[in-house]
Amino acid sequence: MNPQNKNDRAAWLQGPSAACSMPGDLESPWRLVLLGAPGVGKGTQALLLSQRLGACHLSTGDVFRAPGGRPECEQTPAMTAAMQHMRRGELLPDSTVWEMVRERSGCLRCRGGFILDGFPRTLSQAEALKQHMESERLSLNAVVNYELPLDEIVSRLSGRRTCKQCKAVFHVTGQPPKSEGVCDHCGGPLYQREDDRPESVKVRMEAYERSTMPLIQFYSGLGLLLPVAATGSPDAICERTTAALAACV
Repeated sequence: MNPQNKNDRAAWLQGPSAACSMPGDLESPWRLVLLGAPGVGKGTQALLLSQRLGACHLSTGDVFRAPGGRPECEQTPAMTAAMQHMRRGELLPDSTVWEMVRERSGCLRCRGGFILDGFPRTLSQAEALKQHMESERLSLNAVVNYELPLDEIVSRLSGRRTCKQCKAVFHVTGQPPKSEGVCDHCGGPLYQREDDRPESVKVRMEAYERSTMPLIQFYSGLGLLLPVAATGSPDAICERTTAALAACV
C-alpha cells in the first residue's frame, strides 16, 4: 500500500481544463468513498489514506470553494451555477453537485486511484456515480463508513473553538491554544460557532442520519460498505482502515 506519486489535484481543483502534474500509475489503484458524520475526522483520514495508498484525495468541499478564486470567464457553467447558489446561501441541488463531479471524470479514471470525501451525500448522487463508473468500466473497492458514538461526536464538536480573524480551529481539550481564548497564529479571539453548540450538534446529527441511512443501505446492498470505528488517534484510525481494506481485497 505504499504510494508512488503524490497527486497535486490540479484537475480536481481547477476544473476539466487542467491536468495533474503527477497522475500516478499504480498497478492496483484504490477507488474509495468515505462516509462519516461531522466530527469523526473524515477529512483527516482522507489525507492520511491518500499518503498511505497513493490515491488522490478528492474533496467536494475544496471543489465548491475553488470557483470563488477564479475569473467568471474561466468558470464552467456548473461552477457558475454553484457560485450562484452559494451566494444566495442555498444548498446545492444534486444536479449541480453531480455536474461539478462529472466535469472532473478524468480524476475518477486516474490510474493513481481516488478517495472521494464529501461525495456522494444523497442516494441520487450515489446512483449517478455508480452509473457513470459502470459506463467507464470502473468500480469502487470499498465505501468506508466511519462510526463514532453520538456522545463522543458531541464532545468533539462542542469543544471546537474558531478564530474570528484567521478561522484557525482549536479544541479545548484535544488541541487547546497556548493562551485561553486567543489564537496561536494571529492573536485573534476564539469563539464557539453556533452549529458547534451541543444542542445544534444533535440536530445536525439527526439530519445527517436521515440523509445518510439510504446511502448506507445502498452500499451495503452492493457489498461495498466497510464500517470502521473512528475512536482513538488519527494514526490509529488510519491503521484500522488500511487493515480493514487489506482484509477485503
